[in-house]
Parts: sequence; C-alpha cells; structure tokens
Amino acid sequence: MARYALILAGGAGLRLWPMSRRASPKQLIPFIGGKSLLRLAWERLAGLVPEDRCYVCAGEGHRDAVLAGLPDLHPDRFLGEPEGRDTLNAVGLGAAVIGRQDPEASIAVFTADHIIRPVEVFREIVGEGYGLVERRPNALVTFGIRPEFASTGYGYLELGAVLEGSARAVDRFKEKPDEPTARLYLEAGPSRYLWNSGMFVWRAATLLDCIRRYQPQVSAGLSRIAGAWDTPGRGAVLAEVYARLTKISVDYAVMEPASRDPLLSVAALPMPLEWLDVGSWLTFANACPKDDRGNALGAARSLLERSANTLVASSEAGHIIAAVGCEDLLIVHTPDATLVCRADQAESVKGLQQRLAALYGDEYL
Repeated sequence: MARYALILAGGAGLRLWPMSRRASPKQLIPFIGGKSLLRLAWERLAGLVPEDRCYVCAGEGHRDAVLAGLPDLHPDRFLGEPEGRDTLNAVGLGAAVIGRQDPEASIAVFTADHIIRPVEVFREIVGEGYGLVERRPNALVTFGIRPEFASTGYGYLELGAVLEGSARAVDRFKEKPDEPTARLYLEAGPSRYLWNSGMFVWRAATLLDCIRRYQPQVSAGLSRIAGAWDTPGRGAVLAEVYARLTKISVDYAVMEPASRDPLLSVAALPMPLEWLDVGSWLTFANACPKDDRGNALGAARSLLERSANTLVASSEAGHIIAAVGCEDLLIVHTPDATLVCRADQAESVKGLQQRLAALYGDEYL
C-alpha cells in the first residue's frame, strides 16, 4: 500500500489583510522567515512521502503561483478547484483522483495554514497515522493538539477508549464552542479533549465510501470528475460538476457521522508539539521573533520606543516601521495599504473587505 499526501491550500486568509489578497492569499505569502506557509507545509513532507506522491489542492486561479512557489511539484499533481467548495470537496477530489490511479492508496491530508515544530516529531506521529490505517482499513485518523487556552476559534475532539498505542477513539467532534464551554474543555484536560488540527489520514477507498453513504450527491459528482480526469473533457466536467457540489466541511459531512458509525473507527493521535494555526495577525505574531518588551518583529526594519506587545509587519524589506508609546497594537504595512488595529480587535479585520469593496471596488482586495 502506497502512501500519499494532499496539502489543502485554498483558504482566503481574510483576517491577514492587507498582506493576504485575492491574487496572493496568506498561504502564498513569503512572510515566515522568507518562506510561505505552503512552502513550509511542503518541506515538512520531506522523507515522509516521496515527492511524486505529494499533491496540492488550491484554486485554479492560483495554479501558476503555486507551481512557481513549489518547483518540485509536478503540474499533474496540482488539483485546481474552479471555486472553493469547503473541505469535503477538496479532500474528496484528492481521494477520487489518487484513488483512481491507486485503489490501495492511503492519504494524509494537511492544510497550508500551520507552523509546526519540531518537524521530526510531526513526521514520526504522521507515520503512526499511516500505520494505523494500514492495519485498520476502516479507520479515519485525525490528529489532536493539546489545548493551551480556552479557544472559541477551534473545534475540539472528545476522546474515548484507547485503541492502540497513543491512539484514542473519538467519541464526538465539538465545533467551535462558546467561552464557558471552552473553559470546561480546557479544565477537563488533554486526556479528555484536544483541539481538532484539521489534519487526517485515511485510505482513499474508505473516505470515498463514507462520502458515498453520507453525501451521495457529492459522491456522484466526484465519480463523474474522476471518470473524466484523464480525458480532454476534464476541465469542462470539473467546472460543470464542482460548482454544484454541496458546500460543507469534511468534519460535518464525514467525521461526525463516522464517529457514530459502527462500521468505522475514528481515531485521534495526540501531537505533543508546537502548533500554530496562522489564521490572524495575533497568531502570526506568535511566529515572529520578539524583543524584551513582547513586541513581535515581522518587519525587516523597525524602531520601537516605549512600546510593548505590538506587532510590526511589512512586505517591503526597505521600509521601516517606527512606533513610539504603542501598546497592544497591530501595525501592518504593504505598498498600497496599511493596517493599524488594536490587538483585541484582530478578528474584526475579516470584515473590512466588504466595506473596502463598497468604498473602492476591488482595488484593495
């Protein structure tokens, strides 16, 4: 049984405006030590899966940018979505295409949103996930992160019985809770609740069977696409069918019903490592070097005086950001837009796009 990897790189990154734009969303921006999140995700696979069995699923409009950023990715292993239809269809497309070529394939799914350290530990635990689905054909494996605070922005895994080794059964998937519920999960401890990382391992055939049983309309569409994949009609069929697939996450569509399905085994492997989901400027700040006053330095040049707990970030190496007497701020510079925001308002950045479009059209989107 061969091992494959699929990186999902289709997010919009709205909370990371003004650097993240439609033409160059967050996963393609080289703002983590000069590398993009997609590049880091690709490099984490080195030694885990051969390059010729690594795939990337992203918007078709970003094909050229993805291939330029990943010169080792063969164009045939880029799966271009005509439009975003949430994670069920992205992973289903990957399983349908890979499974058509290799019916015995096991696939690990990752997202181009994460900073994960140390990489060696990550590879070891993902290897355990592959081994688990190779031994248990009916298993769907996810990876859980130890909660560090009462997050309302992450989903949670409620753990059940020990399956084998460190693997635990997942009794329930808990989507983003309110704050009191999140505190209860945190207090219960990591032996009971883990953050849902959004990373998975499964056999292509097992996932496709789940989609067939739980989402038959999506299954029929994916079968049509797979059937046309190696024909001249691929593009036309993909464009016609994909837009009509139900827009739903793989957690809601597959993992939740699978956790209640006696024919399946949904397992969680804990990942005891540093895991950052770079979804906002606050989490980006955690990935930056910091000075002795907690300022996050994401700009090549900066001068911060009497300032604390402030992020400075710039996409221009020769641009300097100077701040005096600032606390708990986000200051982000690009050639045509600058964001200044209180840190506790970081989530509000997502809503700026609609108001920008109303004022200036698509110029700053």
